[in-house]
Amino acid sequence: MKHTFIALLALCLCLPLTGAEKKKPGTVLWEFETGYPVVSSPAIGSDGTVYVGSLDKKLYAINGKSGVKLWEFDTGHVVDSSPAIGSDGTVYIGSADKKLYAVNGKSGVKLWEFDTGGYVSSPAIGSDGTIYVGSLDKKLYAINGKSGVKLWEFETGYDVTSSPAIGSDGTVYVGSYDKKLYAINGKSGAKLWEFETGGEVYSSPAIGSDGTIYVGSTDKKLYAINGKSGVKLWEFETGDWVISSPAIGSDGTVYVGSYDKKLYALNGKSGVKLWEFKTGGIVSSSSPAIGSDGTVYVGSTDNKLYAINGKSGVKLWEFKTGGIVSSSSPAIGSDGTVYVGSADNKLYAIKTDSHGLAKSPWPMRGQNPLHTGRVMKK
Repeated sequence: MKHTFIALLALCLCLPLTGAEKKKPGTVLWEFETGYPVVSSPAIGSDGTVYVGSLDKKLYAINGKSGVKLWEFDTGHVVDSSPAIGSDGTVYIGSADKKLYAVNGKSGVKLWEFDTGGYVSSPAIGSDGTIYVGSLDKKLYAINGKSGVKLWEFETGYDVTSSPAIGSDGTVYVGSYDKKLYAINGKSGAKLWEFETGGEVYSSPAIGSDGTIYVGSTDKKLYAINGKSGVKLWEFETGDWVISSPAIGSDGTVYVGSYDKKLYALNGKSGVKLWEFKTGGIVSSSSPAIGSDGTVYVGSTDNKLYAINGKSGVKLWEFKTGGIVSSSSPAIGSDGTVYVGSADNKLYAIKTDSHGLAKSPWPMRGQNPLHTGRVMKK
């Protein structure tokens, strides 16, 4: 009997793996097709549901394991805003119909809508549930997440498509086409300071562990700014526009893409370049995400998602989609699956060797898979 058991155990250990387990990193687990390009960055709910918008005017909820559609919500216009998910599972997303929507994450039923005067940026969510969102009407809005009632508005000098970032003290940081980064009191809407760059600020800010704000500009530079004072700490010049949003590794390394077709790794303290990685296309507003093993994932207009060693800058693998990956930023699930959208109308789930997201101050666009866009409490 004992020998039979050992033989069976040996047989079991030699059985081939099935499903996702036998797939190599960089292979597709599933793909989900929408009616138009996916430029929205996917967000991942606490139950693994993936939410993403499409230029077909819809917000989709998709089972993160199987790729099966759970529901869809039709807005009045194209959706290139990226969703953010509240603590109660409510999904907030903007649309080119000038509205911000609050949608029940389980059912897809609309809870409320808020009208702005222009195209709506991707929202961020404060610790008290306040929703902060920019608009092409030049304003940043603070909205009650439960009721949809406006709490305050702050007017900049031009359009706001930068997604806000929220500091540990509740300060809201947001960029504007007026070439400035603003720090705003999250409760009152009062301006704390402004920092002027040499170009439009499309990039969404990232916040370091010491409160340093990192943001790109169309003047070809990435800036590091003291979050309290608004004083510039350093600047790094790339070869072209920086509208990609930075991500920060566990060791403080800052990763950012540029229109010059490169991804850069910079020392977060000094701004000194550690390495650069050349892609085959522009690194537009697809922003890097960092896995638990330090792998950096970023999309490019050469139709590819790249996996790059965060220490050395060496390419680990690449995944080719059927269209450009220009604006959809990769999101990393708790099991390491990377989700990213493409201009071929599809959302992809891709296997990786990462085991979730890096434990760092700002490891991806929106800070975390929910895209709350705020510093997480330690």
